Amino acid sequence: MSYEELGNPILSLRDVSVMRSGVEVVEKVSFDIKKGDFVGLVGPNGGGKTTLILTILGHLKPYKGDVLVYGHQPACKHNLGMVGWVPQAATNLPKNIHISVRELINLGALNQRNYLRRMDESSTSKVDQAMEMVGLKELENFDVSRLSGGQLQRVVIAKALASEADLLLLDEPLVGVDRSSRNSLLKLLDDLCHNHDKTILIISHDLSAITQSTHRIIYLERSVQFDGHSKDLPNLNELAIIRGIENPHASHSAKPHTTKFHRGEDL
Repeated sequence: MSYEELGNPILSLRDVSVMRSGVEVVEKVSFDIKKGDFVGLVGPNGGGKTTLILTILGHLKPYKGDVLVYGHQPACKHNLGMVGWVPQAATNLPKNIHISVRELINLGALNQRNYLRRMDESSTSKVDQAMEMVGLKELENFDVSRLSGGQLQRVVIAKALASEADLLLLDEPLVGVDRSSRNSLLKLLDDLCHNHDKTILIISHDLSAITQSTHRIIYLERSVQFDGHSKDLPNLNELAIIRGIENPHASHSAKPHTTKFHRGEDL
């Protein structure tokens, strides 16, 4: 049986603290993610979300604590091709570059062992399967410049899938995506977890979408402020208290104007 089939977490963080430019950006973060989990990582700008992802990828090193990916250090030889990273900039392709959907996804099938060779039957099969999984097989010969924002997000996700990655890390995949495409994309990600044994950690500021679609939410503001089932995420007033934000109107004698927020609205 594989490491994760034995019940071990795919991703494990223990008391992880990370410094950037002499400032502690992430402090004592601990959590586990198991196979098939669909987890939303949310929090304010500057709260440490991207820093934490870069640490998981091995691009940054914690000065305290441990990160294990499939039981090994991040970015080690054992994890080659097992982690797919889809940064926010992945869809910002230069306008003067013309490449088909298939050609872009092909890049995901390349690795240190085969990048000098032509695509073999195995690599072609991986690309075909990735396109089928994201529902873009009929657009394989389209120039990516002709795609909508939602379709292009599906292409870069397929590129990660073509590497046979089981753990997908996505940074703001909903940015620039219209409502219809957003719903379709979230359904795709949920399907990848439930029906294709993928594990997903997604960064997003769209708190309402994340609350509705993910199985679990981790609210990060330097340290973990909340970690639990998405339906149990505190409302905005409760989050403000957790974050130590005081109501500036509390001491006013006049009754302050209040705006009603509901669970799941964007921060």
